[in-house]
Amino acid sequence: MSDNRFPKRYRMRTMADFRRVFQHRCAVRQGALLVLAAPNGLEYPRLGLSVSRKLGKAVVRNRWKRLIREAFRLSRQQLPGGIDLLVLPRDNAPPALKELLVLLPRLAHRAARKLKKAERSNWEK
Repeated sequence: MSDNRFPKRYRMRTMADFRRVFQHRCAVRQGALLVLAAPNGLEYPRLGLSVSRKLGKAVVRNRWKRLIREAFRLSRQQLPGGIDLLVLPRDNAPPALKELLVLLPRLAHRAARKLKKAERSNWEK
């Protein structure tokens, strides 16, 4: 049986982690999601959430968070390792879980490619 829990090691928990991802400035967007990414030096991806009050009342914000956490948990094996993903929803109406299960891995892989490209260009300088 596979381990589908969402343990603490897969979460970004400190303010320093969030600050590092915001400062790294690697962003990809599609549909209602904006994903910021930064390398984390670990073998696995970690998830951070930042859901603005502009999206709506607590019910809507909590729904977004539950859906994103569940999409991360279910697609964790498909995500690239070694990166922190900070997910920022940008639409009031949360999409279906089925859509997020496709969208989150796609954005994570795009962010990983963008990070590698930036790393190579920095290495060449």
